[in-house]
Amino acid sequence: MSRLYSADMADSPRYAIYYAPAPGSGLDRFGAALLGYDAHTGDDLPFPEGVLQATRDWHGLTGDPRKYGFHATLKAPMSLAPGRTEPELISACAAFAATQRAIPVITPVVDSISGFIALIPADPSAALTRLAADCVTEFDSFRAPLTEADRARRNPSQLTSRQREHLDRWGYPYVMDDFRFHMTLTGRVNAERRDGLVAMLRDRFAALGLSSLAIDGIALFRQDDANS
Repeated sequence: MSRLYSADMADSPRYAIYYAPAPGSGLDRFGAALLGYDAHTGDDLPFPEGVLQATRDWHGLTGDPRKYGFHATLKAPMSLAPGRTEPELISACAAFAATQRAIPVITPVVDSISGFIALIPADPSAALTRLAADCVTEFDSFRAPLTEADRARRNPSQLTSRQREHLDRWGYPYVMDDFRFHMTLTGRVNAERRDGLVAMLRDRFAALGLSSLAIDGIALFRQDDANS
């Protein structure tokens, strides 16, 4: 299954391939409400009752993930290569989604990852790692080469040598063996606050009763303003 979400077409949009929960599903509503943004409609949403009272800076804490909506990255945002078009990319996504493959099923848990809080698999999934790697390779012909400014924004001096190789080859450092599936719920959080926020978000997530999650579709997202 594949889907396309975006606003109106712009001169130089970027495209990304994500896993995004089905519109209107419990997981979709959970993430969209916490981020205050519905990626399917482009609408801003009120935060869930009690969140702002418990965490007064919640709007600021969720500012970065709000830009993109609730998702997990499979192919990072990219400009289209010269000669490539959006209809071609949509067709490629449909063909990819129709290909028979093992559907990854994970046990989703809320935890901290690299300083921010996200929904992540409780255990590693080889099928999920393969799906992400296939997305990286299969759609790379659509990706315009990184500009020097794009590369600099990834702070290559802070990356491992393997991540720098990924950045130069695939346009993004956290792919292949460095891929970690995550559906981001906050920006970076100071260590002293992290445990309390994780506990709060775990309580809210537990109310969904979601013990397993099938990664059974891809979503093509379009970002019309890379500076938004």
